[in-house]
Amino acid sequence: MQTERYRWDSLPRALLTAFKRFGGNHGFILSSHVAMSMMLALFPFMLFVVSLGGAVSRDLNIDDLIATIFGLWPDTIAEPIVREIRAVLSESSGRLITVGGVLAIYFASNGVDAVRLAVSYAYRETDPRPFWKTRLLCILFVVIGGLLLILALTIGLGLPTYLRLVTEAMPEELMDWGDKIALIGWLESGLLRFLVTLTVLCFVVSACHIWLPGLHLRPRQIWPGVALTILLWIAGVWGFSIYINRFAAYSATYAGLAGAMAALIFLYLLAAILILGAEFNGALIRQHLPGEDEPGPDPLAPDQDNSD
Repeated sequence: MQTERYRWDSLPRALLTAFKRFGGNHGFILSSHVAMSMMLALFPFMLFVVSLGGAVSRDLNIDDLIATIFGLWPDTIAEPIVREIRAVLSESSGRLITVGGVLAIYFASNGVDAVRLAVSYAYRETDPRPFWKTRLLCILFVVIGGLLLILALTIGLGLPTYLRLVTEAMPEELMDWGDKIALIGWLESGLLRFLVTLTVLCFVVSACHIWLPGLHLRPRQIWPGVALTILLWIAGVWGFSIYINRFAAYSATYAGLAGAMAALIFLYLLAAILILGAEFNGALIRQHLPGEDEPGPDPLAPDQDNSD
């Protein structure tokens, strides 16, 4: 119990340290790198997911897939991106095992590699793992991410339908019609899909902290940064939506590139928050060193087997 109180008491100081390290570790530059890499990886990833979904099931709905991925994006930013994605998907063959499919996986993994680089620097100074090992890890992330997205899409669409059928078949002795209508209205409101999307986000961010840096981090060591990232993402999406709808005039500055630039700035904001969450975790872990400013065993030191 004393350790838990120490962790809670150390949160404000760790957050201040995270902000300082964010600037000192070139967090703004890395955020730009992650934003650009994710923008370039977005279209190949969509092509891969559609091809993977077609290989798994023929009933994949492109509209539902796009709604799952861009459901939390501000509409002003998502609309031009979605329009171009639809144009690309309408001309793609949908075949997974082709030269184009393999290249789509590789280019999509570049976005994951940018996140790996930024998160790794938040936890330790260098990443000693060889290129082939980190690249295979990023490709694995793309494949698992595609499968997870299809699973989330299936749950988000199938679960409400199933629960509605169960609700309608439930006898009135267990639930009256008023409660049934209220429950069905809740299922059709989109809140369940939002909860599924939020769960996927929590899993993805946790995976970025646990596996991408190449360190043996436990869930209890990474949950503060994950929680901070998700909360700031939600606040950031809300704030950026208000800003771009009421104050921003990107068309006056970037003309025809306004949609793309707004998406890049939005991804830059998300990337900066993700890196800040990793810095927050790193600061919390370093505070548990024996003698914070004295030499001691570093829990964030590279693993010996990672240098092979």
